[in-house]
Amino acid sequence: MKSEPISSPANPAIKRIRSLRQRKQREKTGLFFAEGIRIVTEAVQVRAPVEALVIAPDLLESRFARSLCEDQRRMGVPVLEVTKEVFQSISDKDGPQGLAAVIRQRWDTPDAAARSNRRRWVALSGVQDPGNLGTVLRTSDAVGFAGVILVGPTTDPYDPACVRASMGAIFSQRLVRLTVEELAAWKNRYGYTFVGTSGAAPTNYRNVSYREPVVIFMGSEREGLSAQEQALCDVMVSIPMVGRSDSLNLAVATGVVLYEAFWQLQNLGVGRERT
Repeated sequence: MKSEPISSPANPAIKRIRSLRQRKQREKTGLFFAEGIRIVTEAVQVRAPVEALVIAPDLLESRFARSLCEDQRRMGVPVLEVTKEVFQSISDKDGPQGLAAVIRQRWDTPDAAARSNRRRWVALSGVQDPGNLGTVLRTSDAVGFAGVILVGPTTDPYDPACVRASMGAIFSQRLVRLTVEELAAWKNRYGYTFVGTSGAAPTNYRNVSYREPVVIFMGSEREGLSAQEQALCDVMVSIPMVGRSDSLNLAVATGVVLYEAFWQLQNLGVGRERT
């Protein structure tokens, strides 16, 4: 007999899921919460480590999504059915679609990152806005970069706002966490070229080579790259600006440089192989 959907927001399983809104709980458990048909479908399609699906039958109108849930159930993935009210208690979206997932985080070691078939990375120093980080992940995926190296204290890539902004790229992009000192050792060991950015740099971002292996090193939203971080770079570049604004949003600036690297790599015959 089929069990009734969970109807109490105080149910222990629901309380555990709701706790994943907090960074400390995500870090403690190694899990995160992803919501929405597109995001969950992407997780399933790229075989992300889904721990459980959460569905609200009264909200889930998509036949495709219902079929996906049944397929996952047959494969042994736990599926928690909940009432509309319970789902709304764990959702942070307006108009929730009735489908979410609890997924295990994935982090690369520095050595594994260096051995990636795609030897092109973005490094972000001290990024604090989860929306910016999610957008960078999405753009990095679009141009065929391997992933993002998070340098120093940063926002959590598994924050719900970052997961949403990544539009599923959180599952295909690789993630590494390093201190500045560890990044310097990694660079020296594996011979990556570092291209850093600064509004004061004399070299136009289009006038340098982005040949692999390469890291595009972007500074924090407020401070940019520190003197120590700039010293790691083989070349510093700037993005020309002619208006009254004296800076670009971090995600926009990163996208501008990434697409220059993309066009150069395309002209060299480097495709978008998947690893």
